[in-house]
Amino acid sequence: MGGADRVFIGAGAGFAGDRIDGAIPVVRTLAQADAPAFLIYETLAERTLALAQLDRMNGGAGYLSRLRSLLQPVIADCLRHRVRIIGNFGAAAPAQASKMIAALVAELGLPPARIAYVEGDDVLTGEVRTHLDAALARDGLPGEGLVAANAYIGAKGIVDALDAGADIVVTGRVADSALALGPLIHTFRWSWQDWDRLAAGTLAGHLLECAAQVTGGYFADPGVKDVPDLANVGFPIAEISAGGEIVVSKPSGTGGCVTAATVKEQLIYEIDDPGRYIAPDVVLDVTDVDVVELGRDRVLVRGARGRPAPETLRVLVCRKGGWLAEAEISYAGPNAVERGKLAVSVLTDRLRGQGHSAMRCDLIGISSIFGISIGDTGDSGAAVPGEVRVRLAVETADHETALRAAEEVEALYLCGPAGGCGVRRHVSQRLHSKALAIPRDAVRARAHFAGGLS
Repeated sequence: MGGADRVFIGAGAGFAGDRIDGAIPVVRTLAQADAPAFLIYETLAERTLALAQLDRMNGGAGYLSRLRSLLQPVIADCLRHRVRIIGNFGAAAPAQASKMIAALVAELGLPPARIAYVEGDDVLTGEVRTHLDAALARDGLPGEGLVAANAYIGAKGIVDALDAGADIVVTGRVADSALALGPLIHTFRWSWQDWDRLAAGTLAGHLLECAAQVTGGYFADPGVKDVPDLANVGFPIAEISAGGEIVVSKPSGTGGCVTAATVKEQLIYEIDDPGRYIAPDVVLDVTDVDVVELGRDRVLVRGARGRPAPETLRVLVCRKGGWLAEAEISYAGPNAVERGKLAVSVLTDRLRGQGHSAMRCDLIGISSIFGISIGDTGDSGAAVPGEVRVRLAVETADHETALRAAEEVEALYLCGPAGGCGVRRHVSQRLHSKALAIPRDAVRARAHFAGGLS
């Protein structure tokens, strides 16, 4: 593209279950920007990808189930005002997601959009499979029985799609920060060896990736870290210069706040070694980063440093992991906790007698977070709750056994302590996942266009 000296990137979502209306004020602000503008959706955690793989495996769509709901409120304004959309909501099926978006555009009566999707993260088949098998062997893992294997690819496919004129780019498993780095490389024509600028773009993506987490969400702690109007928290917008300086803000009229403190919390989020945060396209060093408040809800971030890209890419492999049975029942009123403990005793005796060993029982509110033993409230001076909820979780090899385990909780209505009520049961298929590393040169990202456009 070239010529621009800054770019605006707004967050549309920070996880798969994020607020649908969070992107609306962001798009209104981006539509008024006097520079290239992009809206990014980060919706793909490891758990989300595993669920998408299960969905695809069982005949479902394989992409984010809420994708239509997320895009429908903003897609018209984005296309009208040239705010390009980039999202990893393609999950296990980017091509299918792009077709759904094209259908949505047509249903809304909008002019046809150039919708690209990025492939290459799926390393389960093709020539790259030999590298995957070698990585599995190094970890002593079998090569058969895999459901999925996805590499965390970088920004290359996104850049290629934008360079080819895409209005919307759909990806599967890319690094979260690549969603922002891609449009920055596309706009500024940064070199793939300009490590400091790539580091700055990666940092911009890292600050935006969790959406409201940098504007006060998840940060809030009443009386310690107060956040105004959290119910209407605004999603962030980053203004990035060609030199790599970042200004984080949010739309006017929204709740939340952007301060040095909120930015610093997000800055160190999920970073193990601040001098070596490994992304696919660069190794980011944040040890010399400055965070400066420029005014209300405007924070400058600068000083990112980068080192050459890693020689390997992270790969998440998934295989079938049996079934999970979950069930709950409540006890209320006098002696509720003791009745809950008796229910746990009944369940554990019954299930151990049936041969179950992979199980857990909790009294929610007493022992469900820190694993306090059932016989201890955790605080001898604490008031005894007037109600308690018993939760059972059992891992089994097959669906029928999982159903029977969950039924043991429902049987407590008549075969357990007095006053049980509110039973809930749920059985779901599980995947077991493992992170591996394969040579980066073995993985190639490829951009395609929906509908055969090129």
